[in-house]
Amino acid sequence: MKGGYVGKILVVDLSNNSTEVQELPEEMYRNFLGGYGLGARILYSMMKPGIDPLGPDNIIGFVPGLLTGTGAPFTGRYMVVCKSPVTGGWNDANSGGFFGPELKKAGFDGVFIKGAAKEPVYLWIHDGKAEIRSAKHLWGLDSEAGREALRKETDPEAQEAMIGPAGEALSYMAAVMNDKHRAAGRGGAGAVMGSKKLKAVVVRGTDEVPVAYPERLKEVQRALSAAMKNSDLAKLFHEHGTGAFNGPSALSGDTPVKNWAGVGIIDFGEDGANAIAGPTLDPKYKVKPYGCANCPLVCGAHYEVKDGKWIKGMTERPEYETAASFGTLLLNKDAEAIFACNDICNRYGLDTISTGMTIAWAMECYEKGILTKEELNGLDLKWGNAEAIVELTKAIAEQKGIGKVLAKGSAKAADELGKGHECLITVKGIELPMHDPRLSPGYARTYQFDPTPGRHVKGGLGGMQLLMPSPAKYIPEGTGFLDVLLTTGSEVESSAGLCMFSGFLGMQNLAQRLIEAVTGWNFKGQDVLRTGARILNMRHVFNLREGFTPKDFVIPPRAIGVPPLQAGPTAGITINAQRLAENFFHFIGWDMETGKPSKYSLEHLGSMDDVIKDLYG
Repeated sequence: MKGGYVGKILVVDLSNNSTEVQELPEEMYRNFLGGYGLGARILYSMMKPGIDPLGPDNIIGFVPGLLTGTGAPFTGRYMVVCKSPVTGGWNDANSGGFFGPELKKAGFDGVFIKGAAKEPVYLWIHDGKAEIRSAKHLWGLDSEAGREALRKETDPEAQEAMIGPAGEALSYMAAVMNDKHRAAGRGGAGAVMGSKKLKAVVVRGTDEVPVAYPERLKEVQRALSAAMKNSDLAKLFHEHGTGAFNGPSALSGDTPVKNWAGVGIIDFGEDGANAIAGPTLDPKYKVKPYGCANCPLVCGAHYEVKDGKWIKGMTERPEYETAASFGTLLLNKDAEAIFACNDICNRYGLDTISTGMTIAWAMECYEKGILTKEELNGLDLKWGNAEAIVELTKAIAEQKGIGKVLAKGSAKAADELGKGHECLITVKGIELPMHDPRLSPGYARTYQFDPTPGRHVKGGLGGMQLLMPSPAKYIPEGTGFLDVLLTTGSEVESSAGLCMFSGFLGMQNLAQRLIEAVTGWNFKGQDVLRTGARILNMRHVFNLREGFTPKDFVIPPRAIGVPPLQAGPTAGITINAQRLAENFFHFIGWDMETGKPSKYSLEHLGSMDDVIKDLYG
């Protein structure tokens, strides 16, 4: 008996207005699970290298995790996969909410869309059926208005993955939005949808996703509930969400400051850290909690701003990355300005990390005289100027004045303007997130060499090192095996559709136990390692086929302490990023010069004969 997967995907060609249902064998799921694992395998097979990311030959996939829709805890995730217009390579972006489970219940393990429509359209999927409908009347609507309009036209309980005006205008920072405020944010997937004139994928399903052993699943759920009752971290996440960490992270050296050139405890101070922290904001603004599908933690929250300068009424509590990007990073201590920027990004469909980082780049350029007030729409873009930060976020969303250039992201803005490259904090064109390798060195390797560079949610040593004492974590010798082990475990967790917070609650082997209960497979520790390595390699070889080698992925010196900071918790720290990378490459079986996995390692992983042929003939 199969469990966890439907066995079908939907392939849509917008150029000829056609849809096709394809069946997948069980072997495909055993080898690549779901989510971006399944997505990487399918896109590698369906796409040719060298295509224009914003051309009709790019394929964008919407792929729930293997466990998504089964009722297993923490499995509300789906992933958007495509070739990135930002990096020119592999892209996957992960989102929670309710879209992923609904797509599974509608009868598909994934939807893959190629071609481009001549006029705006949306895809309507309901219980195994699909139709392409006109979206000309929806073009220009934001994520909130678009959601309401789509539900009126389709089903009041439908779920959507859609773009806002930023994606329509092909912003390289455009996100794919669902549930109005959940985002598959990074890498420009929203721009890929916009290039196809695809406003939304709307789904409604009433089928049940099969579970092989329901009683075993209930046993795992009971054990998880017991673990959560004894977890202080679970209580903290439930009460304050990821925003619980904005205060301490601003002071510990975890959150970057002043475009990665400052020191939180000095430049932002305890008053700034407290001003944007969840425990400070929740008593004043929190109205009710919010959780994704099948989430026992419920770490989100709805806020209400009763009489704000920029925003009034209901809004969403900013996540850690968002509050850090528009707060600590910019020395902005005005929480309601952060709410406003978050609201703008949600409505227009913008990645908050890249938007905040691009503003930080512009601020440093302004401080150094590289950009003038006249070039910046007349804004006095000094550090901490909340008014200017909100106005520039609006300009980026609406692509007005300098906002049209900045909507391409900091790296492409620097290229277009012909200046400011020395202030960039990017890898392969994409801005780094809000965790500093100078405090957690493992992030340096992940940011630089994950197939989707500049991501903090790809496993590895970084997350584990946040609470490790110095100086042990700064010793670069012998890191390879554990780095690979933690990375491959994260590949399985994500491709299974699990939220990363599920791994923080003190329950061992949760992903493994859930996969066994839902699918009925025998899935042990060695299967986790091998499957995770297979998925990682599949994403990695997508980039190799595009002609990239390790030398194309360069981490900015400032992010690894070159030169080192002179004060604060990470004063004097310089990370040996080269050694960390060499250790990882050695254990995963990749050549440090070419990036090629060894033929032996690919043969050992299995199900990659076409990859071996492409690499070795």
